[in-house]
Amino acid sequence: MSRSNLYQRLYARPKGRSARYSKADDAFLLPLIEDICSDRGSNGYRRITAHLNRELRNQQHAIARVNPKRVYRMMRQNNLLLRKHTGRVGEHRAHDGQVITLHPNTRWCSDGFEITCWNKEKVRVVFSLDCCDREIMSYVATTTGLRADMVQDVLVESIEQRFGNVQELPHAIEWLTDNGSCYIADETRQFAKSLGFKVGTTPVRSPQSNGMAEAFVKTFKRDYVYLNDRPDAATVLTKLAEWFENYNNYHPHSGLKMMSPR
Repeated sequence: MSRSNLYQRLYARPKGRSARYSKADDAFLLPLIEDICSDRGSNGYRRITAHLNRELRNQQHAIARVNPKRVYRMMRQNNLLLRKHTGRVGEHRAHDGQVITLHPNTRWCSDGFEITCWNKEKVRVVFSLDCCDREIMSYVATTTGLRADMVQDVLVESIEQRFGNVQELPHAIEWLTDNGSCYIADETRQFAKSLGFKVGTTPVRSPQSNGMAEAFVKTFKRDYVYLNDRPDAATVLTKLAEWFENYNNYHPHSGLKMMSPR
């Protein structure tokens, strides 16, 4: 008999479930999973797993980490999985460029979006996002239209958040936006350049080129806006800070190995 076969017979791991698996633990984990699903109804099983493992670490529980496959099995058995998306993807202009950066403070992007309240009032938000760690550094919200001075406020607040009270950037950073009027206004572009930004805009009719900002808007509306009450603009304006803070501190990202931006 070859030595490799002998080694496998003597030391091979037993087939089936690991000896560490305990069905009794499922009874403990299931209520935690149900609570997370209730609070974050738009999250799939991988993000539920990330939130569950974070909660177990905070509680210093004997179960330090749960495998995503185990969470998937428990969610499937208890009808907690999201329905599979079956919508047909329409024609779009493909963007094959690389948006993510390898280091923070290399490229920042920005976009604006609109939140419609139940009483038909509208809240408009403009924000800045780091293309590496996905942190929302600054935002401005209003019930009127987005103006150039709002974008300038976001620029200043983003610099203060990352570098403190400085007059200009310590090194050049790319500033990527779409072609909205508040971004392409001459006063906005000149102000950004005076701070040390390399100003860039996406090609016309190509929002995919600012895909990280577009993806954030989709995520923010799905996980926060649509899952909370928004009876009027005043309510939404008071909740925005809480939503952005929760996103920065707790939202898992697959691109960050299911870690949050902060």
